[in-house]
Amino acid sequence: MTALHPVLDEVTQRLAERSAAGRAAYLAKIDRAAQAGPARGQLACANIAHGFAAADPDAKRDLRGTTKPNVALVSAYNDMLSAHQPYEGYPQVLKRAVIDAGGIAQFAGGVPAMCDGVTQGRAGMELSLYSRDVIAMSTAIALSHDMFDAALMMGVCDKIVPGLLIGALSFGHLPTVFVPAGPMESGLPNKEKARIRQLYAEGKVGRDELLEAESASYHSAGTCTFYGTANSNQLLMEVLGLHLPGASFVNPGTPLREALTVEAAATATRLTGFASANGGASLDPTPIGRIVDAKAVVNACVALLATGGSTNHTMHLVAIARAAGLTLTWDDLSDLSAVVPLMARIYPNGSADVNHYAAAGGLAFSIRSLLENGLLHEDVETIAGPGLFRYAVEPRLVESGAGAGAVEWVAGPTESGDTSVLRGADAPFSPDGGLRVLRGPLGTSVIKTSAVSPEHRYVAAPAKVFDDQADFLAAFAEGELDGQDFVAVIRYQGPAANGMPELHKLTPSLGVMQDRGQKVAIVTDGRMSGASGKVPAAIHLTPEAALGGPLARVRDGDLITLDAESGTLEIALSAAELAHREPTGSAPDDWSGTGRELFAAFRATVGPADEGASVFPAPATTASPASTAVEARRVRTV
Repeated sequence: MTALHPVLDEVTQRLAERSAAGRAAYLAKIDRAAQAGPARGQLACANIAHGFAAADPDAKRDLRGTTKPNVALVSAYNDMLSAHQPYEGYPQVLKRAVIDAGGIAQFAGGVPAMCDGVTQGRAGMELSLYSRDVIAMSTAIALSHDMFDAALMMGVCDKIVPGLLIGALSFGHLPTVFVPAGPMESGLPNKEKARIRQLYAEGKVGRDELLEAESASYHSAGTCTFYGTANSNQLLMEVLGLHLPGASFVNPGTPLREALTVEAAATATRLTGFASANGGASLDPTPIGRIVDAKAVVNACVALLATGGSTNHTMHLVAIARAAGLTLTWDDLSDLSAVVPLMARIYPNGSADVNHYAAAGGLAFSIRSLLENGLLHEDVETIAGPGLFRYAVEPRLVESGAGAGAVEWVAGPTESGDTSVLRGADAPFSPDGGLRVLRGPLGTSVIKTSAVSPEHRYVAAPAKVFDDQADFLAAFAEGELDGQDFVAVIRYQGPAANGMPELHKLTPSLGVMQDRGQKVAIVTDGRMSGASGKVPAAIHLTPEAALGGPLARVRDGDLITLDAESGTLEIALSAAELAHREPTGSAPDDWSGTGRELFAAFRATVGPADEGASVFPAPATTASPASTAVEARRVRTV
């Protein structure tokens, strides 16, 4: 085994040291919650009678007993999200599989699931990031009945998996298995979809042609196939050891997908450590709070960087780590990015989709190569047992014999099946990862460089300032931005301003101008998409304009320099001049409609982007200045 890369080792050590107090407090909490025997054994008779009142006679009998584990099912099913539509029939499949494995299962609760693809550019997008913490709270409510000994989590998309995981970590004493549903089969090639979007932005094709292209791309049940936040979620759950090996990218409706779903239920049951009623072997009890530790979090960061994953995870991974008592920083991600090679080209970082990535060797090959090059911690706990090499395998159906139709695992590929899509860590597309941190007098931001050509990674141009993405799009439509180089400053889009909506609708227009030869970039305290594209975008800028950040003092014509190679974001003003300018513009003040008025408490208390943009308190450690400012706002609000 290759020695661990020294930067990986150093980042892990400082993460553990920085988090010592928070992690110790977290582990003490989950240890207090753990107990011998079924959790329901601690309930009074009236409590447990309510808990199984609606159960069938056999389930009532088992729930009255004290030998079988009870597994909670928590689902983000709805039939509007293509990725979540397959979950409709999962509860009954999972219940049967848990019973076959010697346990019992109850559907504990559902959590909301919104689609960022539907809400792009709409008022509903202002609830998207907040929905992560709503999902976390909903998960906690589902598990709050103290009836459960393990959990199965059903979710795929953007804020849903991070929310489910944060909620599950609040019950970190429970063994928990995440159950994916898989990506839809490949449709219209992503490069062609992007071409039609740009033609529409230029007015060269109409809505009918655009809708036809979009429908040919997003065409069936399953996750959208580009490598945005949803598919980044799936990769991260596998590298964290919370999926079964190889489960992430198996298409819905296939026999292998069903076999993996059944095995996930059996695994959750066995992880409780209870004796199996049908004579099957139990596994060592493995609570989720012990799996998600400093090494696992660093592994997740490495996998994200090595594959050019979603920028949204610069916030989600920080928030997930906090839920486990760990204080992950953007500096950690930046230092890892400098040494983790880019191994995959998946749209928008290339023309392939996740099905092509899986066919080329996928996660089994990626994990093997990273481990062999000292770029992942192997000595971690997973739901499949100790050691991450358990994930350098691929699932297969047993074709004959007594176990026919069940899943087995075989060694994964040792070579890429398509080096235009996937390469080894020793022969990558780029020697460093696809993510950088930018710093300067305007604050700290992140940029996804893996999709940006080297010639576009440096832009020095006058600012064009907008307080709403609709104003930018109107200026583009009127031709006001034609024929000039500029840096679009889109401000008052941060977590406290309006929930930090994705500004993905800006990408086609900016792409059109870049293709015309204009030097363009974007600087914003908002988000782009998990599919941040070919235009250089300094996003998640903190401190945000709505909280007095320097972005509020930028004016049209100010020279801004974005340099992704050097990691700097500069403005051609002295610090004194910038500081003494009066802020201009403001966050929206009309929150009526689309449920936004219900989230005033979130806007008042949400933390900054570099601390996870969370409404939940930080781990027990020294508060940062940003955290202190958030706490001050919280006090004023009360």
